[in-house]
Amino acid sequence: MKNIVWLLAGILLTGCSPKFNDMAGDLPVKAQLDLVNVSQDRITVTVDPGRFNQDTVVFMIPKTVPGTYSVDNYGKYIQNVSAYDYRGKALPVTQDGPNRWSITPGKYLDRITYEANDTFDTEFQTDSPVFSPAGTNIEKGENFFLNLHMLVGYFEGYDRRPYELEFIKPEGLEAATSLTRLSNNKKDNSSDMFYASRYFEVTDNPIMFSRPDSESFMVNDIEVTLSVYSPSKVYSALSLKSEMETMMKAQKRFLGALDGTKKYHILLYLSDMNQNGPQGFGALEHHTSTTVVLPETMPKSMLVETMVDVVSHEFFHIVTPLTIHSEEVHYFNYNDPEMSQHLWMYEGVTEYFAQLFQINQGLIGEDEFYSRIYQKIQNASMYDDQMSFTEMSANILEAPYKDNYANVYEKGALIAMCMDIIIREESKGDRGILSLMKALSERYGADKPFKDEELFGAIEALTYPAVGEFIKTYIQGDTPIPYETYLNKVGLTLTETTIATPSYLFKTEEEPFVDAKPSGEIYVRNIPLSSFYTELGLEGGDVIKEINGVSYDLDSAQQLIMTSFSWQVDDPITLKIDREGREMVLEGKVTSPILNTMKIIPMEHIEQEIIDLRKAWLTE
Repeated sequence: MKNIVWLLAGILLTGCSPKFNDMAGDLPVKAQLDLVNVSQDRITVTVDPGRFNQDTVVFMIPKTVPGTYSVDNYGKYIQNVSAYDYRGKALPVTQDGPNRWSITPGKYLDRITYEANDTFDTEFQTDSPVFSPAGTNIEKGENFFLNLHMLVGYFEGYDRRPYELEFIKPEGLEAATSLTRLSNNKKDNSSDMFYASRYFEVTDNPIMFSRPDSESFMVNDIEVTLSVYSPSKVYSALSLKSEMETMMKAQKRFLGALDGTKKYHILLYLSDMNQNGPQGFGALEHHTSTTVVLPETMPKSMLVETMVDVVSHEFFHIVTPLTIHSEEVHYFNYNDPEMSQHLWMYEGVTEYFAQLFQINQGLIGEDEFYSRIYQKIQNASMYDDQMSFTEMSANILEAPYKDNYANVYEKGALIAMCMDIIIREESKGDRGILSLMKALSERYGADKPFKDEELFGAIEALTYPAVGEFIKTYIQGDTPIPYETYLNKVGLTLTETTIATPSYLFKTEEEPFVDAKPSGEIYVRNIPLSSFYTELGLEGGDVIKEINGVSYDLDSAQQLIMTSFSWQVDDPITLKIDREGREMVLEGKVTSPILNTMKIIPMEHIEQEIIDLRKAWLTE
């Protein structure tokens, strides 16, 4: 009887001529990306989804992806979407949203094709560019830096189906990725095949094709691979391997048994800073990898320091949200997302760990650690300090909350610091926030998300009532945190200090006074400024158009810095600026800049118990 049913089914399906068994829900969606036949920095993607039995099939590209906390509408980089039936005849395609295409009749759909554009070349052309580490570079025959959420979409209701990805690749380029590689029966090595168990794994595993430049090392039982693309060959993976290995081994010692992966891949793209190059420097986390974009022009010491900060932050994401996360993260909706209220943990605790482990493992001294903590206090003051952190997190994609997003790395880290100190105080130094995260990872885990509204109760149950009070008042509530109160608990206080920075007209040793917009314009940051700026009458937000008759922008910023080193005290200086659309000319003299600021220092004449508590906080 079974044979007769199969036979009848086969006859009924001959009208559209698909393979019968491709209707099975477990069969993978097959996507082919052609990296050889590239035109105008666009690649052609072909997707074979298997057979549908509905009248309308909806193909989607994400509106946003985990870790970006921004609405980017990646569908705007997709064009010329076409659909075909099993006989090769075109089917009607209707774009009914920025990231959504409907195909009818869906039951005849065999495949779709479209072109995917890159983002690196367009960053200067938009006021809201895609953050470079979340974007793509398509450079024919040379480099393909690919975040796959921009290239491969999903079919509505079918995002949990597995995927097979085939990349037709240029000769001489090799893939760097944490994706699971499939065997390929093509003997000419003209393509690479990879497998993802669901669409999330597609978006969670970036891939870079370039000429091979990778180095691997073991961090306990985690295999770490560093892959580097340096267009002018200023750096190689080997030139950075030692520092990355030292840093990540220190991270693993800090984490102890807390683990989330057995392999980790760092994809580093170094920008040559030309007009079409990426400018959104930083990194984006994934479960088993991170993408990093930085300037190739950075001196090695600065590059290494930056890599330690950004890569350590991204690697610590294996704790949260990759191991400890809510249902909103676990079942992420790419086009209608519900955001979790716990950015204080996902980004704040992660950033705090990225700083704490360095003092804990002896990579930096106490003075440097205190300086970084104060810098975060200062930076956090630039944001709305009476905005509930949980309310901000849950609404982070919307105004006015999205304008406060960067505070997750400042106040978020300080929230983690205060909780750490409270736990240390209550436990007499025996426990801290790291032990709390270990306990949460045992209670939950990568495949067991928590309910968003239940986390705070679980934290209080695992710690102390004082932690619960802190949460209610300072994370859920809108009361500004009295940071010095918590620093006093470990024998630290804030004191006024003056910094003389005669060689740094445009930056302190910790951070710059100026920055560049996506358009390339140089502007004064809205932070406490040195006397050099205040005496000239410069204000935060001012755009610097010219200095002494010379125009400057991002491309010539390095020249500006070098020129400033030759300026002498009392030299005349004239600036042409733009202040809120009004052009102004400011005149004055070069001065030896002074910055009045605060500094965290140890308190004098304190009990040994407090000294011991501080030691436990920093080193245990």
